[in-house]
Amino acid sequence: MKQNFEIRYASHPADAKHYDTAQLREHYLFENVMVDDEINMVYTMFDRLIVGGAVPAARPLELKAPDEIRADYFLERRELGMINVGGPGQVTADDTTFDVDFKEALYIGRGIKKVTFTSKDPKNPAKFYFNSAPAHTAYPCKKVTKKDAVVLELGSLEGSNHRIINRMIVKEVLPTCQLQMGMTELQVGSVWNTMPAHTHNRRMEAYFYFDIAPDQAVCHFMGEPNETRHIWMKGDQAVISPQWSIHSACATSNYTFIWGMAGENLDYNDMDTCQTPDLK
Repeated sequence: MKQNFEIRYASHPADAKHYDTAQLREHYLFENVMVDDEINMVYTMFDRLIVGGAVPAARPLELKAPDEIRADYFLERRELGMINVGGPGQVTADDTTFDVDFKEALYIGRGIKKVTFTSKDPKNPAKFYFNSAPAHTAYPCKKVTKKDAVVLELGSLEGSNHRIINRMIVKEVLPTCQLQMGMTELQVGSVWNTMPAHTHNRRMEAYFYFDIAPDQAVCHFMGEPNETRHIWMKGDQAVISPQWSIHSACATSNYTFIWGMAGENLDYNDMDTCQTPDLK
């Protein structure tokens, strides 16, 4: 197996507003998340979140601690959340194996020494998208399906933003140290997410876009509300959103995205809303 690990440093908004297209993509876009028989990770200095993907196609993949985090094993000081965006799979956490199917989530707490990803069908491999944050204590592992989630239905077809928000790894469903994850499904005919936009200086966020055809694209909006920028993205790609940045998108078709947060608190609704006419 192959495991790739990259570090991205935090950036000041005064610097980011001068980035050109290539620099924006270099600092915030994570393109090669899902590669067969590889685990790929980006470590961002924004709240030290790790964003990653594992595709166990021909063989199981074991999550190892990169040298850069100076740990005996990956979850020595961390917690891990994941959502499967591919075929049926399994995740083994030490001696416990969980079946994790399409759009199902799994939380693994601090102290688990061995994490292994497996596909049930190599011709239709599982694709595990994961986030990991530093953890101060150990909480139990738990599988979460959409039936377990806190579900919100927002927006309208007339506003091009009819969407189902599945809050899966949140405090109402299970205890975590600081990690939150969920999945927002845009309904047919809707393309806008997280609008009106918002920021939250207490937390950073990462978005992973999928469920979109190869010939379609997503335009992710970021930046301070009065200094917005955009990044064009394909399916199965992720983007880092700093605390000071909005995080919203419009695409050429409906899609699904996974949001993950880490930082100061576990209050999902702690946000500073930006009125749409005020965006620049």
